[in-house]
Amino acid sequence: QVQLAESGGGSVQAGGSLRLSCAASGNSYTTYWMAWFRRTPGKEREGVAAISVDGNINYSDSVKGRFTISKDNAENTLYLQMNSLKPEDTAEYYCAARSPGIGFPSLRWINYAYWGQGTQVTVSS
Repeated sequence: QVQLAESGGGSVQAGGSLRLSCAASGNSYTTYWMAWFRRTPGKEREGVAAISVDGNINYSDSVKGRFTISKDNAENTLYLQMNSLKPEDTAEYYCAARSPGIGFPSLRWINYAYWGQGTQVTVSS
């Protein structure tokens, strides 16, 4: 099992940047697929970015070229660097983990078993 805790959310103007962090603890963190999701009220969780054990990365089209997912195995931390933020990026952002699968890491929330508590990102125009 793995426990996840996000940090780094906040308020920023459009065009600005934020970096989210997700501290992981528990067993075998480095053997999990890790991902970032976001949710706005009334909408389903949206997969933003995911990274596999060996570093394969999957981005949603809405953030490709603007967001970067990375992980520091020595620090047991997952990151999401968000640049060129837009008001439509406003959401609660969640870190998630799952046992590794086959192929590129999934962006479907239903495939992830472990979740953090979320951190709010607000982008103003």
